[in-house]
Amino acid sequence: MSHLLSGAGRSAGPGEGGAASDAWRPSPIQLERDLYRRARSRRSLAVAALSTLVVLGVLFGAVVTSPGWSRVRETFFSWEKAVSALPAVAAGLWLNIRVMLVCGVLIALLGLTLAVLRTLRGPVAFPLRLLATAYVDLFRGLPLLLVLFLLGFGAPALRLSGLPNSALFWGCAALVLSYAAYVAEVFRAGIESIHPSQRAAARSLGLSYRQTLRHVVLPQAVRRVMPPLMNDLVSLQKDSGLIAVLGVIDAIRAAQIETATDFNFTPYVVAGALFVCLTIPMARLTDWVARRQGFHGAGGVV
Repeated sequence: MSHLLSGAGRSAGPGEGGAASDAWRPSPIQLERDLYRRARSRRSLAVAALSTLVVLGVLFGAVVTSPGWSRVRETFFSWEKAVSALPAVAAGLWLNIRVMLVCGVLIALLGLTLAVLRTLRGPVAFPLRLLATAYVDLFRGLPLLLVLFLLGFGAPALRLSGLPNSALFWGCAALVLSYAAYVAEVFRAGIESIHPSQRAAARSLGLSYRQTLRHVVLPQAVRRVMPPLMNDLVSLQKDSGLIAVLGVIDAIRAAQIETATDFNFTPYVVAGALFVCLTIPMARLTDWVARRQGFHGAGGVV
């Protein structure tokens, strides 16, 4: 069967006594099957689109026919207020994006360092493993908002030399310290998923422990945990707005300032819409990476 399939799609060459007209063509039964599958696909797409429109229509009708809809529309969905608040909220969102990018790099570095420390072997490395474990347990147990309050309001009062007292700095420090604990566990799971035989093979080839970790273990581990790492990045994008509790003028704080002028909450809706516009593409990219990783894991080739 394999040799029949391998030669089915090519025409016979001049030396084989064939002609271009002898090229393989699908049989009438195969054509009928393809036509049936396309018809089923179109039918499924039409049914899905129709059911989605019906559900959205019912929800929209239930909202706009509710007794308080007119008041909610004026308070949360004012077009004029949205247009006037958009520049300030967008400027604050740019700060959120920069916070996410800078903190994301620092979180990855600190998390990877903690994961490596937690996977060190031998009694000599026990103090390092203990410290890394204590760090992870501590910051996974503390709520992020509490860490923001402790560092944002407490650390500047210490007047530490060489460190800035800005709320933005300590807000970013709180994000890095908290998220690094979670990312460290993701990295550790990836490192421990590498079979010990690969370490043994690398050491038998003369690689040191550090070389084995750098050239054999970490490249595979990072590749395996890329989807959950991207999920953490999506969460970081949203949680970057929590620095607003320290007075930093990001998108949420800017929306709060715009709302305080006339108690119209449309700027909050604008800020939420901007965050969604950033988060949804990142979530879809995460799904694509996860599917691609699964495909490779199943032995496929892209």
